Amino acid sequence: MTQSKRETERKYEPSSPGAEDLPDLTGVGPVASVTEAGPEELDAVYHDTVDLRLAGTSVTLRRRTGGSDAGWHLKLPLSGDSREEVRAALSDDVPQALRELVLSRTRGAELRPVVRIRSTRSVRHLRDAEGTVLAELSLDAVRAESLLTGGGRAEWSELEVELADGAPAGLLDTLERKLRKKGIARSHSPSKLARALRDTGAAAKAGASRRAPGEVVPGSPGAYVLAYVREQAGILAALDPAVRRDRPDGVHRMRVTCRRLRSCLRSYRSVLDRRATDPLRAELQWLAGELGVERDQEVLRERLGGAVDELPDDLVLGPVAARLRVWDVSRGDESRTRTREALASPRYLRLLDALDDLVRRPPLRARAAGKPARVMAKAVLKEYDRLAGRMDHALEQPPGQSRDAALHQARKAAKKVRYAAEVARPALGKPVARLGKRAKAVQKLLGEHQDAVVAQDTLRKLAVAAHGAGETAFTWGLLHGQERAGARARQEELPSVWRAAADPALRAALKH
Repeated sequence: MTQSKRETERKYEPSSPGAEDLPDLTGVGPVASVTEAGPEELDAVYHDTVDLRLAGTSVTLRRRTGGSDAGWHLKLPLSGDSREEVRAALSDDVPQALRELVLSRTRGAELRPVVRIRSTRSVRHLRDAEGTVLAELSLDAVRAESLLTGGGRAEWSELEVELADGAPAGLLDTLERKLRKKGIARSHSPSKLARALRDTGAAAKAGASRRAPGEVVPGSPGAYVLAYVREQAGILAALDPAVRRDRPDGVHRMRVTCRRLRSCLRSYRSVLDRRATDPLRAELQWLAGELGVERDQEVLRERLGGAVDELPDDLVLGPVAARLRVWDVSRGDESRTRTREALASPRYLRLLDALDDLVRRPPLRARAAGKPARVMAKAVLKEYDRLAGRMDHALEQPPGQSRDAALHQARKAAKKVRYAAEVARPALGKPVARLGKRAKAVQKLLGEHQDAVVAQDTLRKLAVAAHGAGETAFTWGLLHGQERAGARARQEELPSVWRAAADPALRAALKH
């Protein structure tokens, strides 16, 4: 059993180590009073792989005793000053639930103690006029000891301000202005572990065992493509814990990341040798496919549930909500199982390793060192021309299944243009950004059309099931008609949206 919370904090270098010198923040912003919370003795042993794979991605895993929250703490990076802390009960070994949440980082490597950090903490609570705690101000006297062979020891003092749940995020800025006036500066280390690894020499020893990345010419097509692959591969691994815990939008974001990577490796075959990237693209397609079952169910559930909720009560005839729940549960359990099995498979870990290897030892082709304005623009325009061909074919088809299928293929082509443009944007700037924006508009419209097509098929099946059970199929037929009308409306909008994306000026701008 685990629990999680979002924590938002900043660390500072105190001007002096004594608790009596903690700055008085009474009257700063909404802080009306400051109360003492008493001293704490904390003892934490941080776990990581020998080569510090968790620390390398700003993740910390510790077993802590002392204080009010003794137990196992896994901290995952979020945006800005925030992190998500996942807690598990105190035990001798790393809890299995936490092992699974770091698997995308450790790749199954052994977790072992790497640093012990003991802190003597003085705590003050910053309260508003009603006495509600807004933030916690703490001063730590820290003693760190490396548990890796040849590691050393280190000591320092650290000031920390952590927001309480519900406190305004802007309070940190308000407090920081006061601290700066007192000569207290932000810490250069994002966490105690990061500083401990640095000051005890453990980080240097672990870093020496890592492989250096391959040589890439700065500012070249190869550099831009590899930077994109590195970023997306990092996102893929970082999304893993959210998907495992069924967090909102986690599956969708991971699936999109797979598509971005596949598209990049396809569009820039002139930069990276396809003999190395095609097998990787096949594995990314496999993972996206496994995730797609659950994601497609999520989309349908939200779409159909929302449509039923919007109907007047007198048009909802029969046990519509109950049948929809049964349908969702029966399909949802199966799709969720597929996702979990995929993330638990050795095949998934091999895929993550292969992405890392691609970045470390890139299979660069000769054009990887060429001029970005030529190599990358050509790759984007090639995808654009493929989209144009798909659109022409789709618009020539008579209304019906053949046009629906052709529009779905055009949607996939629009995505490839958009993602190819994303890779090239740092190199080519505004012209490729404009093209990518127009391609996204086409993709979005065609996506809405495809969702309506898929919903029609599902609604027909629900209507058949309802009829077979002796229920009225009126509501399902009504919803089917709405989806059909929606699909037709999207088709009517398409020519104007496509004309904007097919503007010759967009294409010409990339050639210059």
